[in-house]
Amino acid sequence: MTKARLLVVCAVHQLRPDAGTVGTTAIDKRAVDGPVRIGPYGVRADVQADRKHHGGLDKALYAYAEEDAAYWSAELGRDLPAGWFGENLRTEGVDVNRALIGEQWRIGATAIVEVTMPRTPCQTFAR
Repeated sequence: MTKARLLVVCAVHQLRPDAGTVGTTAIDKRAVDGPVRIGPYGVRADVQADRKHHGGLDKALYAYAEEDAAYWSAELGRDLPAGWFGENLRTEGVDVNRALIGEQWRIGATAIVEVTMPRTPCQTFAR
């Protein structure tokens, strides 16, 4: 049995131009070194350029499973590092696709996060 664990925490590396209505995207997430603060609005120093569809209290963090990344890595024939999907949390041993709304996850010694909704399609990622 694989123990559920957090592999990487990611935050925005650089804002980039985007063809969407906002004109900017914060999808360029990369691994953060060292301890990370997570508050009500997500990872400290992270940004969501489109607050209508991302961010806020109910969309503060986006978790993505290493197992899903490995599947897409094999399909695409390339490495997909943590943050590539715009995620804040890269997990292992957590079936994020079967997470239940209201389910709580402990991260580290002090953070508890709650599943609030399923992932909705991201127009930036689709482009």
